[in-house]
Amino acid sequence: MCLVRAGFRLRGRLEPPRYNRMHMLPTIEWKDDCVVMIDQRKLPSKEIYVTCRTAPEVAKAIKTMVIRGAPAIGVAAAMGIALGMRRSRATGTKQFATEFQKTCDLMAATRPTAVNLFWAIDRMKQTFAAAVQAGRSVDDIRQRLDEEATRIHDDDVASCRAMGAHGATLVPETARILTHCNAGALATAGYGTALGVIRAAVEQGKHVAVLADETRPFLQGARLTAWELVKDGIDTTVITDNMAASMMRLGHVDLVVVGADRIAANGDVANKIGTYGVAVLARAHGIPFYVAAPISTIDLETPDGSRIPIEERNDREVTHVGPVRVTPEGARIRNPAFDVTPARFVTAIITERGIARPSYEVSLAELCRSRTETAIRT
Repeated sequence: MCLVRAGFRLRGRLEPPRYNRMHMLPTIEWKDDCVVMIDQRKLPSKEIYVTCRTAPEVAKAIKTMVIRGAPAIGVAAAMGIALGMRRSRATGTKQFATEFQKTCDLMAATRPTAVNLFWAIDRMKQTFAAAVQAGRSVDDIRQRLDEEATRIHDDDVASCRAMGAHGATLVPETARILTHCNAGALATAGYGTALGVIRAAVEQGKHVAVLADETRPFLQGARLTAWELVKDGIDTTVITDNMAASMMRLGHVDLVVVGADRIAANGDVANKIGTYGVAVLARAHGIPFYVAAPISTIDLETPDGSRIPIEERNDREVTHVGPVRVTPEGARIRNPAFDVTPARFVTAIITERGIARPSYEVSLAELCRSRTETAIRT
């Protein structure tokens, strides 16, 4: 695989990407008063960084999947809101509040399934409201929004680390793990959810090999998951989506770990299209099926998966591979980005607060309650 490492130019400087151990590349970060993110559409052939100078540019980056993955989308939205308010020329609180609400609405319209998006926007709204109520100046409110966006970013990295530590306890000393889509550093602010579990197990000295579903039609597994794991030196094999059943029957899969974009109160899980099929296959072959996601992905206000909005994406993702059309003109196309896996197929849900098991109505509520109680004490 040939990797082109491209730097990004900011204020006349060309800065190379930085990598730390276990693939802590900067998925998204502040740089010189801009939001900079790796363009995931270009991977693995090119490493190109996109510089967003305005809130609409951040929103476009989310919508067009320059950045993707539920936790990363939430972080990007928070940083986009803070960036938008940095650019505001409002001097009075009333005008500033109007612009703030418009910026929040702009971010909320980008990707409807990922509940982390709305969670992050709500955190920014709470910060704004508290500052206004305290009589803070416009400049002070800007500063507080910047700080909250940075906290959301840093909290996500810490959350992934904690999640990985919990999840690694479920991984045998020698394990062949199948994963679907990309729930790694690229889908978060760093380290990853499902891949965070894999990374943590490897860091503990466990012998792990990964089967990465290619994940049609956007190929997040083939392009992104494999790219991350190869960079970390983790044994990785890419398979097409329709090979999963055969791999399980042949005994090549010990457990499945995937991420999530929204988890309903009853434990139903919305994740990248194809996840439901993997869960059904895992159940048929007696293989544990684990979901790794932060508490912010749990939506207790959504009672079950039937209430989760499913995003339909552009036909071109199905009709074309790169510039080449692979379907005939006139054929209708369906392109739901996600499906819902019923809770009965989920062995456990791994979070930064611990591991939830059935009954999920009880265990998920308890984990969410522990987060609220900690926040109140803090």
